[in-house]
Amino acid sequence: MAITDWPASERPREKLMELGAKALSDAELLAIFLRVGVVGKSAVDLARDLLVQFGSLNGIYAASQKEMSLVYGIGVSKYVQLQAVLEMSRRALAEQIQTRDLLSSPQQVRDYLKLKLANLPQEVFVVLFLDAQNRLLAIEEMFTGTLTQTSVYPREIVKRALYFNAASVMFAHNHPSGIAKQSRADEMITQELKKALALIDVRVLDHFIIAGNETLSFVEAGLL
Repeated sequence: MAITDWPASERPREKLMELGAKALSDAELLAIFLRVGVVGKSAVDLARDLLVQFGSLNGIYAASQKEMSLVYGIGVSKYVQLQAVLEMSRRALAEQIQTRDLLSSPQQVRDYLKLKLANLPQEVFVVLFLDAQNRLLAIEEMFTGTLTQTSVYPREIVKRALYFNAASVMFAHNHPSGIAKQSRADEMITQELKKALALIDVRVLDHFIIAGNETLSFVEAGLL
């Protein structure tokens, strides 16, 4: 049965208009993006196929064009559109956090970092440089590693902090394993960075670990 034959209250677009986007399931939101299904399957059915194939919305975002094309009905056009939507979301969140006190907007910082880091296949270490009012000066991907580890060099972060005349920093890196738990190495490098930056009077405000939809804050976990 086509979506147009469904009761109006069950159609994703009508449901969104009446109740708002938050009321929709992942499959319903994805169906609105897909717009149409394929022979024998509605857009919602096709969306469910994608979620089963890749496990989650994050899994869909992380899929390559070749992987996406294995799902019948998903071609290059849909893949390109999906990547464009993802990048627009990243940029919109980046614009929001650039003009705010980041300590007063912790969820937006988390949301941005998840969009930026959650789907990467290797570890990436990001530094957010802040001014004295905790407003964002710059975000830089400073180090890239392997599936399980990244080499981080305090000297390079100190140099960039001086370059931006930063008053404080936040760190973030991803765990491609999907486990949002700090390792002993994570704890040690955070303390090393804190000591190195203290020498130039730059505070470390937090260190986030991003793993899929999960985040860990060193401050909230009592590790910083």
